[in-house]
Amino acid sequence: MTSPAHTDASVPLIDLIIRDAEPEDFARITEIYGHHVLHGLASFEERAPEIAELTSRWQHVRERGLPYLVAEIDGRVEGFAYAGAYRTRPAYRFTVEDTIYIAPDVVGKGAGRALLAELLTRCTALGYRQMVAVIGDSANVASIGLHARLGFRVAGTLQSAGFKLGRWVDSVIMQRGLGDGDGNFPDGNPEREK
Repeated sequence: MTSPAHTDASVPLIDLIIRDAEPEDFARITEIYGHHVLHGLASFEERAPEIAELTSRWQHVRERGLPYLVAEIDGRVEGFAYAGAYRTRPAYRFTVEDTIYIAPDVVGKGAGRALLAELLTRCTALGYRQMVAVIGDSANVASIGLHARLGFRVAGTLQSAGFKLGRWVDSVIMQRGLGDGDGNFPDGNPEREK
């Protein structure tokens, strides 16, 4: 499925398309993610994974029936986002966690917002009720701001949860309800709602 992204009119994107990731996208996804692993605090990985590892992760997301998307700007992949299980225990089955990374030279141009908005739409349509964002570094104002603009609220901060690039790094936990959220039971059984 391909969908043109609607961004703020002040954002100068000529051609932004959000679509499902394909195998041929993983060289670029590996490049984008590798940059963030090696130079940033958003990911707590310290060694950039190879293309085979990232392709395997994509296949796992697809096997679960969850979305894995790319943002294509002027024909080039400039970001990616996907939803994964928040935790593996059965009680968490209606909650997903988002992951989103944007090429550093296009941050702030609308790709992140378009990716996250599409991810929210698709996960809601799949019947999920909560989305959690685990954001590396409490100083990551771009990611925290993006999530807040799309309805996430800060649920808490794990202080000094990681150690990377020579310093302690916080994890900011943000959360957003999807669809009916916790307003009713997921199976729709009205007897259980009383």
